Amino acid sequence: MKQHTATKMAEDFVFLEGPKWHGDRLWVSDVFDHKIWCVALDGSRELVCEVPHRPSGLGFHPDGTPLVASSKDYRLYRIEAGQLVEHADFNGLVAGDVNDFAVDRAGRAYVGNFGYDYDGGAPRKDTDIHRVSLDGRIEVAASGLAFPNGMSILDGGRTLVVAETWACRLTGFDLSGDGQLSNRRVFADLGHRAPDGICADAEGAIWTACFNTGEFIRVLPGGEITDRIAFDGFGVSCTLGGRTGRRCSARSLAVHPRNWPRGDARRRFSALPSRSPPLRKALRRAPPGAFDRRMQRMLPVSGGFPQAGARYS
Repeated sequence: MKQHTATKMAEDFVFLEGPKWHGDRLWVSDVFDHKIWCVALDGSRELVCEVPHRPSGLGFHPDGTPLVASSKDYRLYRIEAGQLVEHADFNGLVAGDVNDFAVDRAGRAYVGNFGYDYDGGAPRKDTDIHRVSLDGRIEVAASGLAFPNGMSILDGGRTLVVAETWACRLTGFDLSGDGQLSNRRVFADLGHRAPDGICADAEGAIWTACFNTGEFIRVLPGGEITDRIAFDGFGVSCTLGGRTGRRCSARSLAVHPRNWPRGDARRRFSALPSRSPPLRKALRRAPPGAFDRRMQRMLPVSGGFPQAGARYS
């Protein structure tokens, strides 16, 4: 197993989530500062818009229109000219925060949710993945998932993989041309590791953040782990990207607070610079009480990684 190390990229965020590489920049949701940012490889950034009810997962329609999951008002929004435009309303359909998602070639979004009131301490409950069409129509795509979290589409759009966090596994589905999910199977049993955000590379492997161990690991179908980035704390999310997406000069980023922000308290963290693409970003949380000052950093991780996977992942 290859081990990788990290160095700093950019700074002064609160808590980052939902990383996606698009248009030569890294898009991230700053959950507790209620903002979406674009970050360049030199660490400079541009504010895209504000999302009052906690931005989470990010994605893009085939025409490049950005999408954001708004956790606390249970909605998916398009971002048009810097403004939020409602795309889908999950109220009455979900019992927990709207979270991460993946977008297929036709622009259909496959959206997960917590399944229960996580912040309120409700007992865990299995939930659905919902499919949202280009016109905003919502349908159940799959049921009975244990906290469906990060998702990625691979195999040229023929497979969807979702992280079932509380089941400690990556679950695969066949994805048909009309957006149906079938042939549910275990892509990888991760044992004691609880996967959070994920992304796919061009070789069909999945990079996953491990919520309970602080690791970021590259997993092949069947469960073999080939690469590892280790941190203390909790693993949150990851993405692949860069200007070229070519292997051999890869960098990855880990964004992590050294303490968990409580409620919507607006804290500042440090953050962090990559030297060359492709960019693989991973986000990390450390446990509460670790440090008095709450810090967040983005860390590019060196290594000869495979290039990013399919465009819609």
